[in-house]
Amino acid sequence: MMRNSMAMLFVAVVGVVIACYVVEGRFVVEKESISVLSPSDLRYTRHDASIGNFGVPDYGGSMVGSVVYPQKGSNGCSSFDGDKPFKSKSSRPIILLLDRGECYFALKAWNGQEAGAAAVLVADDRDEPLITMDSPQESSDANGYIDKIGIPSALIEKSFGDTLREAIQKGKEDVVIRLDWRESMPHPDQRVEYEFWTNSNDECGIRCDEQMKFVKDFKGHAQILEKGGYTMFTPHYITWYCPQPFILSDQCKSQCINNGRYCAPDPENDFGKGYQGRDVVIENLRQLCVHRVANESHRSWVWWDYVTDFHIRCSMKQMRYSKECAESVMESLDLPIAKIRSCMGDPEADVENKVLKIEQDRQVGEGSRGDITILPTLVINNVQYRGKLERTAILKAICAGFQETADPPICLSGALETNECLERNGGCWSDVRSNITACKDTFRGRVCECPVANGVQYRGDGYKSCEAFGPGRCAISNGGCWSETKNGQTFSACSDSDLSGCRCPQGFRGDGHKCADINECTEDHVCRCDGCSCKNSWGGYECKCKGDKLYIKEHDTCIAKNASKFGWFLTLLVLGTTAAAATAGYLFYKYRLRTYMDSEIMAIMSQYMPLDGQHNQVTQHEAEPLQQSA
Repeated sequence: MMRNSMAMLFVAVVGVVIACYVVEGRFVVEKESISVLSPSDLRYTRHDASIGNFGVPDYGGSMVGSVVYPQKGSNGCSSFDGDKPFKSKSSRPIILLLDRGECYFALKAWNGQEAGAAAVLVADDRDEPLITMDSPQESSDANGYIDKIGIPSALIEKSFGDTLREAIQKGKEDVVIRLDWRESMPHPDQRVEYEFWTNSNDECGIRCDEQMKFVKDFKGHAQILEKGGYTMFTPHYITWYCPQPFILSDQCKSQCINNGRYCAPDPENDFGKGYQGRDVVIENLRQLCVHRVANESHRSWVWWDYVTDFHIRCSMKQMRYSKECAESVMESLDLPIAKIRSCMGDPEADVENKVLKIEQDRQVGEGSRGDITILPTLVINNVQYRGKLERTAILKAICAGFQETADPPICLSGALETNECLERNGGCWSDVRSNITACKDTFRGRVCECPVANGVQYRGDGYKSCEAFGPGRCAISNGGCWSETKNGQTFSACSDSDLSGCRCPQGFRGDGHKCADINECTEDHVCRCDGCSCKNSWGGYECKCKGDKLYIKEHDTCIAKNASKFGWFLTLLVLGTTAAAATAGYLFYKYRLRTYMDSEIMAIMSQYMPLDGQHNQVTQHEAEPLQQSA
């Protein structure tokens, strides 16, 4: 980890020379207290321990447990054998003592947790001031266990570690200690003030994923605390600056704004592709101004909505990390875009940016608070939080910052109702006419997802648009399609039988969301007969003939009305003749068919069944043997 300095790195010559500008800084180790309760000769002695920057410290609480030192694998770099390899002389929790060295601090804590330990102490192997145990910056192996560490861990001085090992080896009494975090978090008044040092870059690996997950998960808690006036939250963003000799280099120009004053590393670590560091700095500045402007209107908690939505809608992976996408998010949250632009100032100007200048000054620690050198970092009541950046762990640390009996209800109950959808529909899509919304409250805060309403599924981005699709869609807001009523007639571009989308009905033209009446009288195939006149109507047309004539639409022709009686006479005559001929034909056909069928049936039957004369002859012939025998 970076310790006692803040390094600002810039590439002066691509792939060859790295220029470092180092500013001496101060890193403060956050500590907990350890009291020895047994054996008797060590009782009541107190020692400091540095809180690990992973796992879950019990801020505001304490733990009493028996110390165990493994006979094999005392460095904790390998898994311990057995389901529960460590036992104490009592039923107290196991606090595992391990040696420093040979592997990551976090791996030691993970192996201890897997062996059933309730906490892990790492004894330093050198005489030096305590340092903070940090998790690996990048490691494919560590990715599998870092987020799973749920126990507290701490580094103790070498002398204290030697004392504990010696007491364990004597074995006369169980070595019992108390880990105490009750004074690790100050609580000066009834309001907790906390800061979150973060970055808008979402392509920086494990740490970026960690901080974005935290923002999404903690949003509901943060907004409840802030709306209730229990906390004051301030976001911060780390920036670097370009050394004077390299300001005009292509690298500094691509990674910095305001003539090298405020910089960020290239997201892909490749100057030739993707986004640049200056893109990150500008978005950092925008997010700072979102909080400032929202705070002026007493809606400071909207920052959490903006950052969450920006990460979802405008990620680098989707190539949407842009000003246009950012302002689209601001618009959906009813944020004043013009004010935010004014707050940001001109990134191209060779002047100090007021907002970012404050950020660089705040990076340097004041009083008891050290410099910000680990990203992300949470500062609660001016103390840097150590431990896992996880929703419940952070909530407990913040609650530990309240004075006793001054805890807000959220610190006493896990039940949450964020009710974000009640205010401007949470910035999500909604259909006021049908009272349908894409806003849904969850314990993590609101999400914008197109709903299923009355059995109809909606689809879209949930923020700006949701459209009904599938059967039954026309019953809800006409499926999002065009519909209009005039003079008692209603036409619609929605059809439950056509699920492909919105189509303008016959007589109209458009995209289905907007339809305009077609003037059929201008078409070549309408009312073109001699003497015809055309009159357009909404959704149709009407043709008339000159004089005393009747228009036949199917043939696009006009006929005289006085010829209709003769036409009827001819029609009846033809129909009567046709009916008579059909009847005669049927009777003739029926008689001939019946006669033919009777003769055919008789012929067939004669082959298998004897007629009357033949029957008598056969009967007599067959009876003769019977008479003789009689």
